[in-house]
Amino acid sequence: MKKLKSSQRTGEQIAKAVIWSVSVVVLLILVAIITDILIKGLPVLKPSFLFESPRKSGREGGIFSTIVGTLLVTLVAVVIAIPFGIGTALYLAEYTKDGIITKIIRFSVESLAGIPSIVYGLFGFIFFVIHMQLRWSILSGGLTVAIMILPTIIRTSEEAIRSVPKAYREASYSLGATKWQTIRKAVLPSAISGITNGIMLSIGRSVAETAAVILTAGSSLCMPSSIFSSTRTMAVHFYTLATEGTSMDNAYGTAALLIILIFLINVVANMLVNKFVAKGNERK
Repeated sequence: MKKLKSSQRTGEQIAKAVIWSVSVVVLLILVAIITDILIKGLPVLKPSFLFESPRKSGREGGIFSTIVGTLLVTLVAVVIAIPFGIGTALYLAEYTKDGIITKIIRFSVESLAGIPSIVYGLFGFIFFVIHMQLRWSILSGGLTVAIMILPTIIRTSEEAIRSVPKAYREASYSLGATKWQTIRKAVLPSAISGITNGIMLSIGRSVAETAAVILTAGSSLCMPSSIFSSTRTMAVHFYTLATEGTSMDNAYGTAALLIILIFLINVVANMLVNKFVAKGNERK
């Protein structure tokens, strides 16, 4: 027995050591990449770089038009995806039982989540750009990205809604509330933290997307005048500068700003989630 326990402890210690080693290696690689980009990119982040549009294919000037393009594509995507995503999650979690239709919808959502972004880009190019004649535009890019982030919003929202205790619903029904009143007053306020987390993750993916956007929104460096204008996002701008060797300094500056932006999105997401959780605890 003692030998068995000793071998079990040894195996457990070895497993812990392996897990910790892998975690440390991954963390060091991540820190090394981010540190290298920030060291080379932060000196480039000056007011002139942030508030001037690119000139000479990005060799000179700043990235202001790409910042505007990134924000507009992300805004269009999120505005379209949020109502469809939350609505689908409510339908799956509250209005249906586990059946053939529900299984088909969940299978479709999971399949969409596993499709490479370049496939979304090809679909957006064929359907939105060519078939619907929206051309390379912010609207085409936003619609394509909206389809990409839809599975994330649906799955996180559904899990958040399902995690709400049944006692909340039963208490609401016992007071005479309707189905929709129960969802609006009891379910959604309790699930808002998980829903918000999924939305913020989707925003981060939208900001960093390259393949799908370059095929649908285009790569114009001009300042967009409407959602029907072609644009270049920061991720596409960084990719173009780096692969074509146009300006590595500007490429590192763009990458550094992307990292900072995604970091801020994660910080805001955590703050919102903690805020909603605190409000939920106060209600209890």
